[in-house]
Amino acid sequence: MKTFDWNVLDDSERRAALARPIQQRQDAIRTAVARILEQVRADGDSSLRALTRRYDGCQLGDLRVSEDEFAAAAAHVPAEVQAAIEQARLRIERFHLAGRVGDYAVETAPGVRCERIIRPLDRVGMYVPAGSAPLPSTALMLGVPAKLAGVGEVVLCTPANADGEVEPVTLVAARQCGIHQVFKLGGAQAIAAMAFGTESVPRCDKLFGPGNAYVTEAKLQLAADPDGVAIDMPAGPSELMVIADRHAKPAWVAADLLSQAEHGVDSQVILVSDDAALLDAVPGEAERQLADLPRAEIARAALQHARLIRVDDLLQAVIVANRYAPEHLILNCREPRSLLPAISAAGSVFLGSYTAEALGDYCSGTNHVLPTYGAARAYSGVSVASFQRWISVQEVSRDGLREIGPCAVTLARAERLEAHALAVERRLRDREIAL
Repeated sequence: MKTFDWNVLDDSERRAALARPIQQRQDAIRTAVARILEQVRADGDSSLRALTRRYDGCQLGDLRVSEDEFAAAAAHVPAEVQAAIEQARLRIERFHLAGRVGDYAVETAPGVRCERIIRPLDRVGMYVPAGSAPLPSTALMLGVPAKLAGVGEVVLCTPANADGEVEPVTLVAARQCGIHQVFKLGGAQAIAAMAFGTESVPRCDKLFGPGNAYVTEAKLQLAADPDGVAIDMPAGPSELMVIADRHAKPAWVAADLLSQAEHGVDSQVILVSDDAALLDAVPGEAERQLADLPRAEIARAALQHARLIRVDDLLQAVIVANRYAPEHLILNCREPRSLLPAISAAGSVFLGSYTAEALGDYCSGTNHVLPTYGAARAYSGVSVASFQRWISVQEVSRDGLREIGPCAVTLARAERLEAHALAVERRLRDREIAL
């Protein structure tokens, strides 16, 4: 872990201190992903099988998970795990249901009614990473709000292991959300399949879900492709920033940092504090805790990107946080809620020493599919609204036309758009309207 004193750094050094492990989209990744997208676009299922052999070491027959495989997964996953999945699903549903909004209408002038109506997306694609660890929680985080939104059809892709099998716990989570179409596909090729459609995988209207640098790059390229697809947000490797004061326990802070570092070698964790003793204590505590972790090698590699940043006070720490715009932000200090009004850029905020970020990953109820790479400055986490279309509607009566028509004519001519003006003015001149 590298240590920095924020107040002795110039602006370029501050940028370097907050740089992500993959801050720039590397040319090699960009080129490789572009090639994969074109292969899947051109060759469909055959390219998916070939790419899965190459990257996952897996020989696939049917790409889609069968009903027998769903049944085998349910029999394989212990009852207590299935119960925990159900408990988490209910909390996630409760939170997202509370945030769901409905149609609305307003009369903006006499005889002028404006509305906004909501329609669910027809077909969405979801990506649930697997790699070195299954992530059934992501199936819940995507599946629950999609169901609440009323999405017509859900397609889910998740990588298979070397034996061509999908993690049973992921299948259980998907089925609890009412998802039936699951495909044994991972990486950029899975994203391409859902974007373009193949013989087996339906083409989707919008893609959701986090992933590694290749998955994120694929989503970004497809979002910019005229024949591509809409995406939820740039959601890549996990990141966590902790703001802590002298009251924070070093062991708890270290545990939080490690909980995100173990996601992958390209994850990043940052501690910002005004307490030198805490900054000194946390690295040693993290080293001690690493000895107990099965994924210690991954976490240790991720800690190469970790940062310890000394600030003068917690308000300056918030300035650092807003500049970084973390995916996850823990406020582990005596009065965390007092800092909340100043937080302007974060995917999800965790208040107080008891609020471990891991609770949000699984079962507090908030969504863990969040913007990374600083995208929290402009993007929000997944919600029910992410799976909906909002359509505006207006209805103008004869009296309403008299009321607002002259305004439209004046503005149209100010923009030198005469056809716009005449489309309204011809109506105003009509004898029936003019009476």
